Amino acid sequence: MRIVGSLLLVALQACSTPGKSEIFQMAQTTPYVWQVPEGFPLPPEPVDNPTTQEKVTLGRHLFYDTRLSADGSMSCASCHEQDKAFSDGKIRSTGVTGETHPRNSMALVNIAYNTALTWANPDLHALETQMLIPLFGEDPPELGMVGKEQELLTKLAQDPIYQELFSRAFPERPALTLQSLTQALAAFQRTLISANSPYDQATYGHNATAMSPAAQRGEALFFSERLECFHCHGGFNFSDSSRHRRSTQAEALFHNTGLYNLGNTGAYPHPNTGLYELTHRPSDMGKFRAPTLRNIAVTAPYMHDGSIPTLEAVIDHYAAGGRTVTQGEHAGIGSKNPYKNGFVKGFQLSEAEKQDLIAFLESLTDKTFLTNPDHQNPWK
Repeated sequence: MRIVGSLLLVALQACSTPGKSEIFQMAQTTPYVWQVPEGFPLPPEPVDNPTTQEKVTLGRHLFYDTRLSADGSMSCASCHEQDKAFSDGKIRSTGVTGETHPRNSMALVNIAYNTALTWANPDLHALETQMLIPLFGEDPPELGMVGKEQELLTKLAQDPIYQELFSRAFPERPALTLQSLTQALAAFQRTLISANSPYDQATYGHNATAMSPAAQRGEALFFSERLECFHCHGGFNFSDSSRHRRSTQAEALFHNTGLYNLGNTGAYPHPNTGLYELTHRPSDMGKFRAPTLRNIAVTAPYMHDGSIPTLEAVIDHYAAGGRTVTQGEHAGIGSKNPYKNGFVKGFQLSEAEKQDLIAFLESLTDKTFLTNPDHQNPWK
C-alpha cells in the first residue's frame, strides 16, 4: 500500500497551541485502569505513548468520527463494528471510493496484544503507524485522506469539543497534530480488550459451570494433538502471534493453511499471496497471520479473503487438510499445496464432536465486550 512517505517521519504542524497558563492548568492526566481479570496479562504500551484516560476518550471520539474520511461518509467504525467484535461482517470491505478491498476486515479484539497488525506484514506492529494506512493509503483507498492532512486537522481544530479533548489528552505539547491524532486512536484501540467470555470465566474466574459440558468437550478436542488447532491458535489470546507486557520476545508467525492451490502449483490468487507479496520467497506463498479466535463466532465470514462463510465450513476446511476448489480460475487441491503448514494435516470428527468444537468456539464470545458502553459511539 502506498502512503505519503513524510507522514511516517513527522507529524504535521499544530493547528492550535494552548497558552502556558492553560498547559499548567491541564497538565494532569489520568493513567488508564486496565479492565482484565486476575491472571490475565496486561498489554504492552509504547514508552512514548502511555495510555491515559484522556487519550482513550479522545481516541474514541476520533474512531467514530466520519470527518476522518474524504467525503464524510465513513469512520474507523464503518469497517470495525462493536457488535461484530470490531469487524464488519462483509466478505471484503469497501472504502470511500467504493472500491472493494482485497482482504477481509480484521477484528480489532485484543489488538493491543498482536505482534503484527495486518494479515501479512510482519513489519507493521505499532498501532500509531498502522493508523496511517486507513487514513492515507491509496492502493486501495480506505478513508481517502491523502493530500487532505492539513484540511483534516483544521476541521477538527475548529470543533470546541476537540479543542478541549486534545488539550486534555496532550497538555505537554501542541495539541492538534497528526501525531496526537494517531496516538489517541492507538490508545483507544489498546483498550478493546476481551477477557470475560465463558471460557475466561472458567479459566480465570474459576467458575466451572461457566462453560457448558459440550464446550468443555470441545475444548479438549481443540487442544488435542489429534486436531492440532492450538499450535497456531494457542495461548491466552488464541493466536501464536501475541505478546503481553512481560513477554521477552515478540514473534509474528504466518501460515499457509491450504486454502488455495491454483492449478496445483502452490499459488494463491493475486493480490492475496500473503507474506510472499513482501518477500517473493516461494515458501512464503499463501502465508497469513493466524488471528485471535476470541469472539470468532461473531466475526464471519472467515479467512483473509472472507471466502469461508461459517464456522462449520471452517472446521470442514481443516478436517480436509485444505480446501479443494473443483472448478474456475481458483481450481486446485489445497490439501496438496506444497507450502502448507504441517499442522494442517486433516482429521476426522463425528457430527457430535463437530458440534462440541463449535460450542467451545462459541464459548470464546465475550458479550460484555460486544456491548461495553465505554467502546460505543460517543457522538450518539
